[in-house]
Amino acid sequence: MRYRLVIFDWDGTLMDSAARIVACMQAAARDAGWGHLEDAAVRDIIGLGLPEAIDRLCPGIDAERFELLRSRYAHHFVEGDSTPMAFFAGVETGVAALRKQGARRLAVATGKSRRGLDRIFRESGSGGWFHASRTADETRSKPHPQMLEELLVELDVPVEEAVMVGDTEYDLEMARALGMDRVAVTWGVHAPERLATSRPVYTAGAVTELFDWLNR
Repeated sequence: MRYRLVIFDWDGTLMDSAARIVACMQAAARDAGWGHLEDAAVRDIIGLGLPEAIDRLCPGIDAERFELLRSRYAHHFVEGDSTPMAFFAGVETGVAALRKQGARRLAVATGKSRRGLDRIFRESGSGGWFHASRTADETRSKPHPQMLEELLVELDVPVEEAVMVGDTEYDLEMARALGMDRVAVTWGVHAPERLATSRPVYTAGAVTELFDWLNR
């Protein structure tokens, strides 16, 4: 097999959730009195931990408004917004094919919180797909490579036998910092030319292309 460990980003890579994230962040900013956030600005921060995302979107925000915005985002995402989210077509089949290879390990490295990732694992029935996961609130946010370092240790896989798959510069740069191979996917939030600056070993333009390549 090409890699013993495949690490996936979540939002924009496995799940089509960008529209929900954008709507909820915009609603939270209005609730906190910050004003309107442009769609493109919110899409750009998808993949970062929530505190890092707010800092980037709202430079100079005071602590009280920061906490209000963070709590309102969580409220909208869990309870207040009904924008649909689903796996990109082909993801479930592709992951199942990878899991059939017994020696293969699968993991998730995401900007979500642990609570948020566990919730979507339960709701989607996908928690059993993965051998390990890391979230931004239990380690350092992307693009720092700490979550990848921890996954390598937990699953006892050397860096040269692992690959990071993601749709953002943050995903690819944290892998690059470790010398880990990285695969860019172009159906997410960052443009292909931006992803190319991180020198991915492969760029997939469709879900089927990604899993065909991983299974070679």
